[in-house]
Amino acid sequence: MDDHRVFFLCLCLMIAHSDTVEESQEPLSWMENLERMSRSRNVTSLRGLIRGLECSLLNTSFEGKNLTLQTHSIQTLAFKLGCDFTGLALSSATLERVPQASVPHAMQFPAELTQNACRTRPRELRLICIYFFTDYFFQSINSSLLNNYVLGAQLSHGHVNNLSEPINISFWHNRSLEGYTATCVFWKEGASKDHWGVWSPEGCRTEQPSPSQVLCRCNHLSYFAVLMQLSPAPIPAELLVPLTYISLVGCSISVVASLLTILLHFQARKQGDSTTHIHMNLHASVLLLNVAFLLSPVLARAGAACTALAAILHFALLSCLTWMAIEGFNLYLLLVRVYNIYIRRYMLKLCAVGWGVPALLVLLLLIDQNSVYGPHTIPLFDSRGNGTGFQNNSICWVRSPWVHNILVMGYGGLTSLFNLVVLAWALRAVRRLRAQEKVPGTRACRDSVTVLGLTMLLGTTWALAFFSFGVFLLPQLFLFTIFNSLYGFFLFLWFCSQRCRSEAEVEAEMEAFSSSQTMP
Repeated sequence: MDDHRVFFLCLCLMIAHSDTVEESQEPLSWMENLERMSRSRNVTSLRGLIRGLECSLLNTSFEGKNLTLQTHSIQTLAFKLGCDFTGLALSSATLERVPQASVPHAMQFPAELTQNACRTRPRELRLICIYFFTDYFFQSINSSLLNNYVLGAQLSHGHVNNLSEPINISFWHNRSLEGYTATCVFWKEGASKDHWGVWSPEGCRTEQPSPSQVLCRCNHLSYFAVLMQLSPAPIPAELLVPLTYISLVGCSISVVASLLTILLHFQARKQGDSTTHIHMNLHASVLLLNVAFLLSPVLARAGAACTALAAILHFALLSCLTWMAIEGFNLYLLLVRVYNIYIRRYMLKLCAVGWGVPALLVLLLLIDQNSVYGPHTIPLFDSRGNGTGFQNNSICWVRSPWVHNILVMGYGGLTSLFNLVVLAWALRAVRRLRAQEKVPGTRACRDSVTVLGLTMLLGTTWALAFFSFGVFLLPQLFLFTIFNSLYGFFLFLWFCSQRCRSEAEVEAEMEAFSSSQTMP
């Protein structure tokens, strides 16, 4: 009888062990399905498969305190946690390594992780970690990831966020990361029309304790990675306050100056010609650009509002650059085609170019992919304290690198080049006038001052954007910020000088006419 009891007990243990093994095989099946999908390049149900893997890991039964499963490019871990949780440190050096994971990584969880869950419903909790050693499952715009690693974690209690003590995620590389901008990001679901999420830096702080290590300090659980961008050195964080102050004051002055200029123009609109109308359109574009720029940091976390503002800001910049080019074209007509400058419906055509072309470009981008606009992270280098750190400052701006390179830097570069050629042509024309004996010297000098004033009207200071490298970086930051934030104010001074000049010429002509009438 005792032998039968022992046999029955052994049979029960074997069945229980078999059930546990079968249950632990379910997450492995999800991992294998994900790998097969990555090889077939089928992206139709990535989110569903990853959610299925998470659910399977959270509900699977296993012996002991933890479970580790792995495939060629995915590794998963599950831990049983209690309310006496004091923290957990995971390192690739202490875990079974995956062939793809040749570069070390680590995650450290604080004791605060389980406090909210235990406060509401004390019970056994489950912490799962999923390591993807490929970025295929998290495709996004500008998603060049360090080592192509994505490290994720989730607690069975639900969403974990706003932790006072951050979760530390460390990434190492086998060579120095100097020359790259590293930004810690997490996968934000539902923020893209083309993909099931996008990378966002919200809630994460980037530090770089050594040239080959990136440390991410995040206040929530999610999928984490390090976004890499080959770029010049980040902006020193110590300069953020003075540059922000200069931008705020300069743009505010320009907004007031542009509004005042437009109001003065409407007051004397009967005296305006095509050149004056071009000036006013340029003022309107500068006004829109300054207002959108001032609102950009404020709405950086406003979701759809940030996307709309980023599109408006891009449109305003393109319009401003286009009207600068139109100023150059009009100057060319005035100096070269002095007696043959009539063009039918001249202002209507110029407005179609100055406002219509930028609007068309921005609308095409929005129709093609609205994720091209949104919160844009500006990396700030912080050398204070121990080690080297990075901070993130976000504004509503263009997120796609190719759009920025082509429709910001390229567009601005062509505009600056065209206006520089026109300016050189204008200087040459003035020099010829000075060489003519019939032209008084005072008139030639006055024309020289006028052309020098046109350097601001044509926006040649925007060319400073192409000197943001090496020893030129810091001087360029201040010069570009000062000149271009006050661009509207300089245009206001130009408008006032031209108006005073026109009134002086009219007054002189009236005096000459009066003198001729009084002569016997």
